[in-house]
Amino acid sequence: MINRELIRIKVVQLVYAFYQNDDKSLEAAEKEFVFSLDKAYDLYNTLLLLMVSIGHTARRMVEVQQSRAQRLHLQNDISTKFINNRFLEQLRANEQLRAFQEKNGVSWADEDDFLRRTYSRILEQPFYKEYVQSGEDSYEEDRELWRKIYRNLLCENEELDDILEERSLYWNDDKAIIDTFILKTIRRFEDSQGSSQPLLPEYKDSEDPKFAAKLFRTTLQNKSYYRQLIAEHTQNWDIERICTMDLIIMQTALAEIVSFPTIPISVSINEYVEVAKAYSTPRSGSYINGMLDTIVKRLQEKGIVQKVESTIISNDKLNKK
Repeated sequence: MINRELIRIKVVQLVYAFYQNDDKSLEAAEKEFVFSLDKAYDLYNTLLLLMVSIGHTARRMVEVQQSRAQRLHLQNDISTKFINNRFLEQLRANEQLRAFQEKNGVSWADEDDFLRRTYSRILEQPFYKEYVQSGEDSYEEDRELWRKIYRNLLCENEELDDILEERSLYWNDDKAIIDTFILKTIRRFEDSQGSSQPLLPEYKDSEDPKFAAKLFRTTLQNKSYYRQLIAEHTQNWDIERICTMDLIIMQTALAEIVSFPTIPISVSINEYVEVAKAYSTPRSGSYINGMLDTIVKRLQEKGIVQKVESTIISNDKLNKK
């Protein structure tokens, strides 16, 4: 689930934080980096549990309405289709999600007002009304309803963003990417899997955590070399005047290009241009694209990119090249 897009963003963010804290050791920074990645997976599970909690709130509110109607001898025409949604029941019973909740003690119980408001907003949605009035009664319809709920009401939700920020500062920039994984998870659910439905793993394979650790360490260890390359190609522009975030993005990009020969250069450049567009100045994307293209061509001419080994390279070895 933690893909290389998120890893690259985390490296840039934590390298920036490292330079803001002069007394932090490399070892301490690496531990914080790994912790930050783990928190991203916690967010994934926490947002899945949010859907379960919305369902709990809906059931309580419907039961209160039904009790009131019975007590006052009113006509009880309250639909129970939503609270009996089969996808949500499957998610609630999911073995992996329950294990995560028991281990970490994650709860949305303190956010009852938010849960109530969210349920009220669901009731107002045209797609919810179509769902309740539909003559269809299928697992696929139940699953599609929650995909629409999440995409339309939870993906861009300032109140939810504020709640998550209070829970963890690491989640500030994670949610947009994690949202895509939540939607992917919903689409992957199958009725036949029951409570054993697999959630997305923390990492796709064993190579991604190795990529993350090596990229982070290489970016910091070889700072002087990468910044020397940048300074040599600034064309009379003092490196000290380059935006700090742009410097860090280019430093990280060069670490990836030099240290990971199996990753296409165009892929690396494009990925960091996108990071620049999201996390730096409006002009940073085009500036970084041009700078990296120029530097990489020079490195290719010298044979540095092709000859680099997969192990972390010391500054002395890089400077000799």
